[in-house]
Amino acid sequence: MTTQYPENMDAKVAEIKAYILDRIEEIADYNLEKLQEPYDLGNEIYNTDYYIVGTWQAKQWLGTDVFDVIEHIKYYEQSEFGEVNTDFSSPEAIVNMWVYIIGEQNIYDLVEQYINDNNIVFDIEDMEE
Repeated sequence: MTTQYPENMDAKVAEIKAYILDRIEEIADYNLEKLQEPYDLGNEIYNTDYYIVGTWQAKQWLGTDVFDVIEHIKYYEQSEFGEVNTDFSSPEAIVNMWVYIIGEQNIYDLVEQYINDNNIVFDIEDMEE
Protein backbone atom coordinates (compact mmCIF):
# COMPACT_ATOMS: atom_id res chain seq x y z
CA MET A 1 0.00 0.00 0.00
CA THR A 2 1.45 3.29 -1.01
CA THR A 3 1.43 6.21 1.37
CA GLN A 4 1.67 8.73 -1.44
CA TYR A 5 -1.28 11.06 -1.64
CA PRO A 6 -2.32 13.48 -4.35
CA GLU A 7 -0.51 16.78 -3.82
CA ASN A 8 -3.76 18.56 -3.08
CA MET A 9 -4.17 16.28 -0.04
CA ASP A 10 -0.90 17.30 1.66
CA ALA A 11 -2.58 19.81 3.98
CA LYS A 12 -5.20 17.29 5.13
CA VAL A 13 -2.60 14.57 5.68
CA ALA A 14 -0.42 17.01 7.64
CA GLU A 15 -3.44 18.03 9.74
CA ILE A 16 -4.23 14.39 10.55
CA LYS A 17 -0.60 13.65 11.43
CA ALA A 18 -0.53 16.69 13.75
CA TYR A 19 -3.74 15.46 15.40
CA ILE A 20 -2.22 12.01 15.91
CA LEU A 21 0.98 13.51 17.36
CA ASP A 22 -1.14 15.58 19.77
CA ARG A 23 -2.98 12.43 20.84
CA ILE A 24 0.33 10.55 21.25
CA GLU A 25 1.52 13.33 23.56
CA GLU A 26 -1.70 13.23 25.61
CA ILE A 27 -1.49 9.47 26.00
CA ALA A 28 2.24 9.55 26.81
CA ASP A 29 1.53 12.09 29.56
CA TYR A 30 -0.53 9.55 31.48
CA ASN A 31 1.02 6.26 30.30
CA LEU A 32 4.41 6.51 28.62
CA GLU A 33 4.63 2.72 28.32
CA LYS A 34 1.87 2.75 25.66
CA LEU A 35 4.40 4.16 23.22
CA GLN A 36 6.03 0.74 23.19
CA GLU A 37 3.02 -0.70 21.34
CA PRO A 38 2.36 1.63 18.41
CA TYR A 39 -0.31 -0.53 16.78
CA ASP A 40 -2.39 -0.66 19.98
CA LEU A 41 -1.78 3.05 20.54
CA GLY A 42 -3.02 3.76 17.03
CA ASN A 43 -6.15 1.76 17.68
CA GLU A 44 -6.78 3.84 20.79
CA ILE A 45 -6.28 7.08 18.90
CA TYR A 46 -8.50 6.53 15.90
CA ASN A 47 -10.92 3.85 17.05
CA THR A 48 -12.07 5.27 20.38
CA ASP A 49 -13.04 8.74 19.18
CA TYR A 50 -14.09 10.37 15.94
CA TYR A 51 -11.87 12.94 14.28
CA ILE A 52 -14.91 14.83 13.02
CA VAL A 53 -18.44 14.62 14.37
CA GLY A 54 -21.32 16.00 12.35
CA THR A 55 -22.33 15.80 8.72
CA TRP A 56 -21.89 19.51 8.04
CA GLN A 57 -18.40 19.59 9.56
CA ALA A 58 -17.40 16.48 7.61
CA LYS A 59 -18.67 17.95 4.33
CA GLN A 60 -16.78 21.18 4.97
CA TRP A 61 -13.60 19.32 5.83
CA LEU A 62 -13.78 17.07 2.76
CA GLY A 63 -14.57 19.95 0.40
CA THR A 64 -13.46 19.34 -3.15
CA ASP A 65 -11.18 16.49 -2.03
CA VAL A 66 -14.10 14.17 -1.33
CA PHE A 67 -13.60 12.04 -4.44
CA ASP A 68 -9.84 11.67 -3.86
CA VAL A 69 -10.56 10.56 -0.29
CA ILE A 70 -13.22 8.08 -1.45
CA GLU A 71 -10.86 6.68 -4.08
CA HIS A 72 -8.15 6.17 -1.46
CA ILE A 73 -10.58 4.48 0.94
CA LYS A 74 -11.86 2.16 -1.79
CA TYR A 75 -8.32 1.19 -2.80
CA TYR A 76 -7.30 0.59 0.81
CA GLU A 77 -10.35 -1.51 1.72
CA GLN A 78 -10.20 -3.55 -1.47
CA SER A 79 -6.48 -4.20 -0.91
CA GLU A 80 -6.80 -5.00 2.79
CA PHE A 81 -10.19 -6.72 3.02
CA GLY A 82 -11.11 -7.74 -0.53
CA GLU A 83 -14.25 -5.61 -0.36
CA VAL A 84 -15.37 -2.07 0.37
CA ASN A 85 -17.44 -1.49 3.50
CA THR A 86 -17.39 2.25 4.19
CA ASP A 87 -20.76 3.97 3.91
CA PHE A 88 -19.99 6.60 1.27
CA SER A 89 -23.37 8.25 1.85
CA SER A 90 -22.06 9.40 5.25
CA PRO A 91 -19.51 12.24 5.15
CA GLU A 92 -18.63 11.44 8.78
CA ALA A 93 -17.87 7.81 7.92
CA ILE A 94 -15.72 8.92 4.98
CA VAL A 95 -13.64 11.35 7.04
CA ASN A 96 -13.18 9.04 9.99
CA MET A 97 -12.26 6.04 7.85
CA TRP A 98 -9.69 8.13 6.02
CA VAL A 99 -8.23 9.31 9.33
CA TYR A 100 -7.99 5.65 10.36
CA ILE A 101 -6.14 4.81 7.14
CA ILE A 102 -3.73 7.74 7.41
CA GLY A 103 -3.16 6.86 11.05
CA GLU A 104 -2.53 3.20 10.37
CA GLN A 105 -0.06 4.01 7.62
CA ASN A 106 1.86 6.51 9.75
CA ILE A 107 1.54 5.46 13.41
CA TYR A 108 4.95 3.81 13.69
CA ASP A 109 6.76 6.81 12.17
CA LEU A 110 4.79 9.26 14.31
CA VAL A 111 5.50 7.36 17.53
CA GLU A 112 9.17 7.16 16.57
CA GLN A 113 9.17 10.90 15.85
CA TYR A 114 7.61 11.64 19.24
CA ILE A 115 10.09 9.38 21.03
CA ASN A 116 13.06 10.97 19.24
CA ASP A 117 11.81 14.55 19.66
CA ASN A 118 11.35 13.98 23.39
CA ASN A 119 14.52 11.94 23.98
CA ILE A 120 12.58 9.00 25.38
CA VAL A 121 14.56 5.81 25.87
CA PHE A 122 13.06 2.35 26.23
CA ASP A 123 14.74 -1.00 26.54
CA ILE A 124 14.81 -2.13 22.89
CA GLU A 125 13.69 -5.65 23.85
CA ASP A 126 10.41 -4.22 25.15
CA MET A 127 9.48 -2.51 21.88
CA GLU A 128 6.81 -4.06 19.65
CA GLU A 129 8.15 -5.33 16.33
